[in-house]
Amino acid sequence: MRELRRSGFRVVPVPGACALVAALSVAGLPTDRFLFEGFLPAKSTARRRQLEADAERTETRVFYESPHRIRDLLADLEATLGARRVVLARELTKTFETLLEGTPDELLARMAADPDQTRGEFVVMVAGAEPAERTLDTAEGEALIAAMLAEGVGVKSAAAVATKVLGGRRKQWYQLALAQQSDAP
Repeated sequence: MRELRRSGFRVVPVPGACALVAALSVAGLPTDRFLFEGFLPAKSTARRRQLEADAERTETRVFYESPHRIRDLLADLEATLGARRVVLARELTKTFETLLEGTPDELLARMAADPDQTRGEFVVMVAGAEPAERTLDTAEGEALIAAMLAEGVGVKSAAAVATKVLGGRRKQWYQLALAQQSDAP
């Protein structure tokens, strides 16, 4: 959807039972998992607290917001989540239906330049956090690779197995396997 919009095509949702589903269908954000939080608290302190509580969630987060609080929400998103990708769906299925995409700061700038962008009810969709990389147990990886090399498994295959079993980057395990192979008698 995002590529279609970037290419200049208008992508519109098909009206459905709720704004949430219609907005997600055209947002271009991952929809395999999402967290719908409804309306956030009206006060900034409570709103920021809720945003921070789920800041590390990796699924797309979805909120509803009113026109008179959308700028405050965007400011709080910037303060708590930084430059994450945000898609705003406004006035879905109506004449002035609009999709706005960018970081919270970019969206605030667009709204400052065109106050009409703040009219109507909003579905706010925020990209999830990047998944945290699993801390690799190098000692476990060294032992696994050493055992495979001792059994005659090649360096490339040992690195592939270590990547599947322990995670991380194949290149890292390949380098470790090469080093172990060159240290072997």
